[in-house]
Amino acid sequence: MDWLDTAMQPTIDALRMIHREKLAHMYAGCFRSTWDTTLTRDGDTVFLITGDIPAMWLRDSSAQVYHYLPYAARFPLVRETILGLIRRQMQCIVLDPYANAFNRTPSDAHYRWDETGWTDATRPWIWERKYEIDSLCYPVRLAHGYWKHTGCTDFADSRFMEAARAILAVFTAEQKHMTASSYFFRRSMCPPSDTLPCEGKGNPVSENGLIWSGFRPSDDACVYGYLIPSNFFACRALQMLADMLEGPCGETGLARTARQLADAIASALTRFATVSHPEYGTVYAYEIDGLGHALCMDDANVPSLLSLPYLECLSSRDPVYQNTRRMLLSDRNPYYYEGTCCRGIGSPHTPRDYVWPIALCVQGLTSEDPAEIQCLAAMLENMDADTGLMHEGVHKDQPSRFTRPWFAWANSIFAEFIDYALPFLA
Repeated sequence: MDWLDTAMQPTIDALRMIHREKLAHMYAGCFRSTWDTTLTRDGDTVFLITGDIPAMWLRDSSAQVYHYLPYAARFPLVRETILGLIRRQMQCIVLDPYANAFNRTPSDAHYRWDETGWTDATRPWIWERKYEIDSLCYPVRLAHGYWKHTGCTDFADSRFMEAARAILAVFTAEQKHMTASSYFFRRSMCPPSDTLPCEGKGNPVSENGLIWSGFRPSDDACVYGYLIPSNFFACRALQMLADMLEGPCGETGLARTARQLADAIASALTRFATVSHPEYGTVYAYEIDGLGHALCMDDANVPSLLSLPYLECLSSRDPVYQNTRRMLLSDRNPYYYEGTCCRGIGSPHTPRDYVWPIALCVQGLTSEDPAEIQCLAAMLENMDADTGLMHEGVHKDQPSRFTRPWFAWANSIFAEFIDYALPFLA
């Protein structure tokens, strides 16, 4: 019996005890998915593909292994694998902190003709150079979780410190994107969501203490440059980074810089992140520009507004979050869909009427309502199209219509949700 069987068996047994055989089967396949299908060990580092795209996203790779963290202290192989991934992620950040996805080798694969700030030395390693705040937050969250679960400080090497400085430098520069940042991104012959307007600099913003982001975690371009859920995530990630800099790294000065930046973002969020909604009162906006424009919506990709308690950015009982949640899970969110198969949040990244299992899992992971959690588990159980796995988006009326047959992040968070939901299913 390998470590996966040992780790999964208690949940599988519990599901079978309550006669949820299909859920037990799906849980087993989804729990194993990342480990069995996406990992490659390169020396002391680990490279993870997303599934059917042969590149490593900093965001996806972190989320793909997050459900393994509770087992890292018990199983040395899990600990070594996650450490190897953290080391690879830090290498990627040092190579180019503005890139979101990387090749395993310098193959020059994929978007080689984009106009952006890469160099002849860096471009062959980079799958895509879309600057997204969350790309720099997720590896910090993973490293912090590794430290807290295992007590190991072996991640805190010189490369980690170099990456930490790069993260702080990018976030500081992007607080003043219009005047202090050299980042731009232009792609030709593509949908508008795949490139940035205004000569690749994005639509204008007014400096207000928030961090500018070119793209959302969906890899779609931001309409307004201040992406509120990503700024919440950055604030939390900077607090985690400061903890690690003070503790394992022994860098109190740099930790102070990280905390000051987190405090500045928190202050700006307090002042600018909310809008008044005619039906739901004070809610968090999805994007703003500091010039009076705001988007009230949510996207299935994480960080999302719905996911803020899951990412430990605020309490699920925060009254503004609760107002926002009610709005997001209604037809006032243009990407909320209801059908005969499922109802939940989708994304402009996928076709209309496609609900994302990731969003349903996040909805469950941020709920304390047994009825809601039970309903979400039942919907997810019927959304696999008899594959035993999760997908990117699933048509609200026809589960046989789905995008991305091999999407490891969705599988991982499904396993995470089932472990959370188990007490509510009995």
